[in-house]
Amino acid sequence: MSRIGRAPIAVPSGVSVAVGNDNTVTVKGPQGELARSVPAAITIRQDGDVLVVERPDDQRQNRALHGLTRSLVANMVAGVTDGFSKELEIVGVGYRAIPKGPSALELALGFSHPVNVSAPDGVTFEVPSATRIIVKGIDKEKVGQVAADIRKLRKPEPYKGKGVRYLGERVVRKAGKAAK
Repeated sequence: MSRIGRAPIAVPSGVSVAVGNDNTVTVKGPQGELARSVPAAITIRQDGDVLVVERPDDQRQNRALHGLTRSLVANMVAGVTDGFSKELEIVGVGYRAIPKGPSALELALGFSHPVNVSAPDGVTFEVPSATRIIVKGIDKEKVGQVAADIRKLRKPEPYKGKGVRYLGERVVRKAGKAAK
């Protein structure tokens, strides 16, 4: 059995989970509501205040989907309870972020033009300083994708370390040209 798939998902008070006949899981909580379709072979049942994810047999496909489905549903419960956030750090002279409302940013990343970034529904930006961006939302997948898209605009380069990186990310530096 999958160790991850076997673990029950605790449902905190204030969160309601509904499993539809078409294998759609809907989770409502204080932060919002998320819905996701799960594979037909995987079943989700609620025992009091915990959710249990089960698979019908030990076929390779069902084993693979068991832990995945459990993780996705657990992330939905955590998202509507607390939400998720990713922090990005901008390193470089003249590189900065300018907020344009809760779901839009203007980035100066050393190009000849500013780069405008808009967030999809359910994702917001916070800019505590000109060199920090916090991406927040209830859907872990969307938050991670938006943060990765922003980082992709100007990845940290290995010689000076300039670019957009995750907070705490270590950039491996290369030695420059050897002086004679």
